[in-house]
Amino acid sequence: MANTLATATLLLLLSQPVQGAAFVATPIVHKKFTCIGIDSQEKAKETTLGQLYSSIDGNHNDSPDTDLTNNIIDDRRNFIKSVVSMGLVASIPTGAIAEDVSAAATALSSPVQVVASGDAKKLFTEGRALEAQGNILAAQRLYIKVTKISPRFIYGWANLSNTLVAQGELNDADQTYTKAINLCEENLKEAEESFGVKRCDDLYLLLLNRGSVRLNNGMPKEALSDLQRANTLRARPDAIILQNLARAQELNSFYAQSDKSYTTAISMTANEVNPFWLRSSMVKYQLGDVSGAMDLMKRVENRFPEAPEVRAAYAVLLLAKGDEDAARKKFLEIPDRQRVKYADVQFLDKVVAWPSAMKEGISTLTKGVGDSS
Repeated sequence: MANTLATATLLLLLSQPVQGAAFVATPIVHKKFTCIGIDSQEKAKETTLGQLYSSIDGNHNDSPDTDLTNNIIDDRRNFIKSVVSMGLVASIPTGAIAEDVSAAATALSSPVQVVASGDAKKLFTEGRALEAQGNILAAQRLYIKVTKISPRFIYGWANLSNTLVAQGELNDADQTYTKAINLCEENLKEAEESFGVKRCDDLYLLLLNRGSVRLNNGMPKEALSDLQRANTLRARPDAIILQNLARAQELNSFYAQSDKSYTTAISMTANEVNPFWLRSSMVKYQLGDVSGAMDLMKRVENRFPEAPEVRAAYAVLLLAKGDEDAARKKFLEIPDRQRVKYADVQFLDKVVAWPSAMKEGISTLTKGVGDSS
């Protein structure tokens, strides 16, 4: 069992926009990091740690530090459900992270640590407790100390990454997740060559978290690669991975694959409508399945009736069904300041990142109500 990340989950929460997603959910794990967003930049800036959602969980084998490890894994899942708040301000200088990573390179001769020991173990445990209490900055300071004392300890870097994500420091989080991933892969190689080496058995979780960070940081191709690997390593359907994978496939214009991933994820969460269902509906519309898109959209609209992006997307589907009056009425339910954003090409491309078919429909509506010419 490994001391793993505590990353927040964007999954079951309406939280901030990810790269190209306004009402999309992206979880991180402690935590997994998925991407489900909520409409409007303003809403995103109001997001708090408790509103972030990503979760990294894993199944591990019993070992001497089983209790500690199990707690860490639980933390990871909880973190994913809470992590990506772009509006938070980081207090740790970004340069310090780069220096720590560089300094760690000098310890390559020592074995990779899957379980902390000595002072590092004590500090790591204290850091986890602080993180669980929501004291992210204090936890971060302890995790930095852990990486200095034990630079070859995988989860010192992983949990440091989670705190960076929580503050919106995605570039630094990418760097430290990469350090954790490299150490985990090195450990797995050592385990193959030497009997009795304790294994890092949750590489898929580390990849999920980094992939989710990249998904939220304008790196869709790299995110897709990480999430595909995470999905393969998981070796069984995982709703959090599939939601993030579907989003990455969507952003890379692999709509048929995205539809399949979204559909499987929905089948695993069918009793609870989640924000990512909206993305699934739009992907179906992009593929020409108007009826399937409308079926999902109705359930999303019933669950989130006042979300501006839901109203806008629903209006597009009503227009596609030929009910122009109902489409215009639904679109005009959106408050003026939020509605006019849908006439902004940059908003459609960079914030909500709608598929082309949806953008064509909303363009017709904005012209019809006089928001654009």
